[in-house]
Amino acid sequence: MAIDRRKVLGLLGLTSVAAGEAAAQATSYYKGPVAFEHGVASGDPSPTAAIFWTRVTPKDAATGEIAVELEIAADPDFKTLVTKTSGLRARASRDWTVKHDIDGDGLKPATDYWYRFKANGVISPVGRTRTLPVGKTKDVVLAVASCALYPNGYFNAYDAIAKLPRVDAVLHLGDYIYEYGGAADDYGMSSPTSKARAPQPATEILSLDDYRRRHAQYKSDPGLQAAHARAPWIVVWDDHETANDSWVGGAENHDPKTEGDWAVRKAAALKAYYEWMPIRDAHGSLPEAAWRDFQFGDVASLLMVETRLSGRTQELTYDADLAIVDGKPDVAGFVAKWKSPDQRMMGQDQQKWLASQIGASVKNNTAWQVLGNQVVMARVAAPNLKATMGEANFNVLLSKLNDYARKAVLQAVAISAYDVPSNLDAWDGYPADRQRVYDIFTAAKARPIVLAGDSHMFWANELWDDAGKTRVAAEFGATSITSPGYGDALPGVPVAEALIQRNKEVKYAHASAKGFLLLTLEHGKATGEMMAVSTIYEPTYTTSVLKRFVVTPATDGGVEALKEV
Repeated sequence: MAIDRRKVLGLLGLTSVAAGEAAAQATSYYKGPVAFEHGVASGDPSPTAAIFWTRVTPKDAATGEIAVELEIAADPDFKTLVTKTSGLRARASRDWTVKHDIDGDGLKPATDYWYRFKANGVISPVGRTRTLPVGKTKDVVLAVASCALYPNGYFNAYDAIAKLPRVDAVLHLGDYIYEYGGAADDYGMSSPTSKARAPQPATEILSLDDYRRRHAQYKSDPGLQAAHARAPWIVVWDDHETANDSWVGGAENHDPKTEGDWAVRKAAALKAYYEWMPIRDAHGSLPEAAWRDFQFGDVASLLMVETRLSGRTQELTYDADLAIVDGKPDVAGFVAKWKSPDQRMMGQDQQKWLASQIGASVKNNTAWQVLGNQVVMARVAAPNLKATMGEANFNVLLSKLNDYARKAVLQAVAISAYDVPSNLDAWDGYPADRQRVYDIFTAAKARPIVLAGDSHMFWANELWDDAGKTRVAAEFGATSITSPGYGDALPGVPVAEALIQRNKEVKYAHASAKGFLLLTLEHGKATGEMMAVSTIYEPTYTTSVLKRFVVTPATDGGVEALKEV
């Protein structure tokens, strides 16, 4: 039976939360004991606005609604109250989450505020937020994070973000949660922390209740709660908030024969996401349309793009799309599919929006145009580990790998003989659409910095146009909070060295470190610091700067070469 996806969204209640939620009339109240077990958060800031979030957990079987109050102060002790909002409601229909959009009400640009919620006589933890600057601005400091697999390790990197002496906003580029279950062979369950951090529910998440429970588990983590309470977050999903390698019509990790209709699962995942994340709900559009802009004075225009659910066509795979003809790979046939203009990462509406935003930012003399983007944009051809390691060492490596890893390494060596991508799920799998973005950059004479997550690696890349003649942007890739990468699967193997040797655009890569990117934007330069935590397997850790790179704007648009400092 065909399912109308708009009706599905309506049936699941995936509708916007109006700024006037406080005016809603409750028919009955739950007045029993409650707790704030999942902390507080703020997000999507502007010079005079932000989203404020919490979840009220009723301790008994609750019926009706819970009345909630929000206080915002100019100091952490709440001696100077800026605004108070009464009559907010926590409802079962939104999993007892509360999300309130304050615009104005005394909030001023470039200012720190402290906030807390109250419900049934209980006071929540205190959070800190910051509004965006306007006009002349000296600098902006952003922490950039992605990819947190709960069973694979402690969220030490989130805790490290919470302890930063300064952070104006936290950018999360996706894979905030993962959909996998807790079976012995599930992703991350071989970690030494997996028993203490087994996923809830224990199976792969499919239903609305499943996704809600997984979000709740993540937000029970003290490191993540601390990072949310430290600064406003600006977030976007990647694939694991729904299912691995998702696209408009499905996902690699979704089987409609056994797991139901993709539209139903996606709607459930997005409803839970909008309930549990400090993101402004979609208004007047489908919930997949999560692209939006943030202006940090005259220093940076931050453009958060959506490259999974609103426009992405199904990715190619070497197994399915690289045919064997007369015993040889049909590389020419594969390249024709790969370079097809029909391979899209974004829909046309989003690309028009991006062009408009980039053009306006440059015309307003904003120093940097920053793309908050999920996946790596650089050209990254498969590395030839055999050539980098030498044949003898490579053969020793093969003898130590399991069947899955051995196949992946041999496939990478095989395709490294051709000018084709290492990762077809990244922008590399959609070169025509990537060039459309580059054309937007060059037409506007923009000074772009692309931010990327997803890969579980640190990156410092220079992005060149298809002709290889114009450096159009710099890219900083944030490694994972805990999710395993190539360096974990191949310990001691020079994966990063092989990537750098093979690829002109890759200036630095680290395949095993865990942590986050700290980006400082100023007029005339941008500094990316790869912040690494010493361990994810123990709750005690140290933080260090693994590498630091600086990029400066070119005279007539684009950027100069990356420099390590």
